Amino acid sequence: MTDRPAKHSFAARPRDPEDWVKSASSAEAKRPDYTARLTIDITPELRGRIKIAAFERGVTVADMLRDLLACEFPEPEGGQP
Repeated sequence: MTDRPAKHSFAARPRDPEDWVKSASSAEAKRPDYTARLTIDITPELRGRIKIAAFERGVTVADMLRDLLACEFPEPEGGQP
């Protein structure tokens, strides 16, 4: 029998989180309209409250949450993280 190559996990844990986060910057440099998708699990009740709040404010859920996250996690002074 032949030896099998070592299996690699689907999403390996990054060795250095700072380098891992900064690696996305190379894609941003190539496309100024680049965005990254973030998926989180929330309860159906919270999802409903978020959708109602966005509707009442006249914005999309995505825009409202992007603004919320930008306020909570502002860019550090000097630009890039």
